[in-house]
Amino acid sequence: MAEDEQSGIEPRSFLTCVTEVARLLGVGDVGVEQTDRRARHLAHAVRKPLLERASLPDEWFVPLMAAAVYDPDPSFCRWFVEPAVYAFGRRRVMAALVDYLQVGTNAERAGAVRAWYSAHVPLRADRSPAYGPGGIRDPALDESQDIKDAWLEASLRVFAETTDLKMRHRALLDLPTAREAYPPPLHELLESTLASARVHPDPHIRRWAAAADHKGV
Repeated sequence: MAEDEQSGIEPRSFLTCVTEVARLLGVGDVGVEQTDRRARHLAHAVRKPLLERASLPDEWFVPLMAAAVYDPDPSFCRWFVEPAVYAFGRRRVMAALVDYLQVGTNAERAGAVRAWYSAHVPLRADRSPAYGPGGIRDPALDESQDIKDAWLEASLRVFAETTDLKMRHRALLDLPTAREAYPPPLHELLESTLASARVHPDPHIRRWAAAADHKGV
């Protein structure tokens, strides 16, 4: 089954988001009629111009993150996440994804999970002119440990609150199984998640709990 079918994200929704990004960039019609192909062709057309800019207007941030979240492909969503990280900072990008995970629809939450991996993209001065002369960059833009902790908490809470099995998979199965990966304030929530996961009817979720128990969580 295709990723967009699994997540409930329709290609037309992604097309709307990427069309807005293309409009902001001034990218013209790519001449592809089919909805799914048109969205991907537009995404390809905006990828290079986004990375080539030394800065992006602040009002572009929300459309860019929407395109990243609604992109149904976990590999290609990086085309939107990476320029956002360079232009606006890893901290702001990750915080936006945490917001999607906390209050979004299941489709948006699934998209946030896909985009979260790309938000860890390595930053290189030769990759984007968003770096200043000499490869200088304000480190505060990319300080994100507290945001990563917020992601862990949001994921655990989504697992506890949702009744959708696919969303439970997405929220839990990519989380670390080592206790030291979680800050002390989350240990109680982690323990309750483990207690639920150990007896869950789904074998993948039980396997996650067993891996955590094996590591002495």
